[in-house]
Amino acid sequence: MTSVPTPLENLSGPGKALQKEAPDANELAGLLRSGIARLKDARNETLALESRFDLAYNAAHALCLAALRRTGFRAGNRYIVFQVLPHTLGLGPQVWRILDKCHNTRNLGEYEGLLEVDERLVADLIAATQAVADAMRA
Repeated sequence: MTSVPTPLENLSGPGKALQKEAPDANELAGLLRSGIARLKDARNETLALESRFDLAYNAAHALCLAALRRTGFRAGNRYIVFQVLPHTLGLGPQVWRILDKCHNTRNLGEYEGLLEVDERLVADLIAATQAVADAMRA
């Protein structure tokens, strides 16, 4: 009997978004440490809103990457770590849609100098990132 590939396996292989790679305990620990520290700093309201956004976005990316790496895959691009959250942590659209919006916002800021963030977006990003952190601990 042939086994059915998982969604992550379907996304892996030559020329695809994911590559199989065994998890590395040191890498996972570093990503988790970085993600948690940045998430904590993103809550610091004395920082500029743009700085808090950068911190929260990078915390989300580190934690989502850790979730993917824990499953034995490596991402070929930044965005895929958010797209596969339903498969790595069982998180639904209420989380990954916010991360998707923030990824697009981050790209506009990084590549076009158009970083437009407000308190609501940063608060939503922090909440989504906390959901990822909580799921990683579970």
